[in-house]
Amino acid sequence: MDEERRFTAYGYRWVVLFAFVIIAVMTQILWITFAPITGAAARFYHTSDMMIGLLSMSFMIVFILVFLPSAYAIDTWGFRTAVGIGAVLTAVFGLTRGLFASHFTIVLIAQVGIAAGQPFVIGAITKIAARWFPVEERATASAIGTLALYLGPLLAMFLTPYLALHIGISQMLLVYGIASAAAAALFLLVAREHPPTPAGEEERVLMLEGLKSMLRQRDFIFLLIMFFVGLGMFNSVSTWIENIIRPRGFSISQAGVLGGLMLAGGIVGAVLISLLSDQSRRRKPFILLALIGLIPGLIGITYSTSYWLLLASGFTFGFFLLSAGPIGFQYAAEITHPAPEATSNTLLLVMGQISGIIFIFGMDALKAPASGAMTASLLILAALTAGSAILAGLLAESPVYERERPGGL
Repeated sequence: MDEERRFTAYGYRWVVLFAFVIIAVMTQILWITFAPITGAAARFYHTSDMMIGLLSMSFMIVFILVFLPSAYAIDTWGFRTAVGIGAVLTAVFGLTRGLFASHFTIVLIAQVGIAAGQPFVIGAITKIAARWFPVEERATASAIGTLALYLGPLLAMFLTPYLALHIGISQMLLVYGIASAAAAALFLLVAREHPPTPAGEEERVLMLEGLKSMLRQRDFIFLLIMFFVGLGMFNSVSTWIENIIRPRGFSISQAGVLGGLMLAGGIVGAVLISLLSDQSRRRKPFILLALIGLIPGLIGITYSTSYWLLLASGFTFGFFLLSAGPIGFQYAAEITHPAPEATSNTLLLVMGQISGIIFIFGMDALKAPASGAMTASLLILAALTAGSAILAGLLAESPVYERERPGGL
């Protein structure tokens, strides 16, 4: 009977995925809004760089508090309801932030509200892939969903300095608030929980049972460590992008371009590497490649005094670092089957939030007293990445294709 079972892939799956990507993009834009204009925002609000950094870091703190309830909601109520909750929070507090943009305290409170909605959105990436996409497309679908985590900051890196310069910080925040409300409305209008018939195998166990089982798996523990380093590095470097290059004489505009190219490289890498992973039916080699490949880019960001070399290093760094994300999410969902996808997805994300907070404070504490250079911190991140690559070499390959093919286990 199992060998005769047929699954159907519906064209509407792309509509659902597109609507999800739009609202996920907005959560990320609202997160990283202030990173490329840290100095200007500090002057606007008459506060310190660290307090502006707190606007971004609040997302990481809140994520740690909300990740379990959000994972439970995604796995129990379904992704449409859970993402809908996150979308409404994003819209309401995004608009609040825009309407009261000149009041730092209200902006900070609004950031916390937006941050509370974020885990309900981005924790559903692999759930949507499992519900709507056949197994041979799931890494690609996860890659497209994960692209929102990169595309949002990419847009913010380019748009925020431009809008802040041309229409001011207050109007910029209002524009972002209106866009977040439109994105939430689109998702609520077009998203559907299930296709008419299953797109693939989706047997899962309850969240707590799945959580216990995945934390007993060696390869998943290794993956948690890799995400602790990699995602924490992404969060901290994105937050301090201007501060990293300011001591070498680069401008705010150049910081925005660097951040944008870093994320553009990540988008290219995430799509290309995920397609190769699906076609080759392998996950491990591409995770290992990403961790090794990002190190030269990170070294270039650390030391480059030439602008073109800085940009090339940023693109390389982003290409390899961010290409590991969607493959890592999908690999986790596959090796922990039948644990819920949202639980593995969210656990990996929360590791990056914890490390992001640690790395952000650490990078600020370790910067050179006279120049403000963050060289020591970036070299420590390079060493941690090398250690993660060793762990990646010890991973077992995903068993998913053996399990999902006719007659498989």
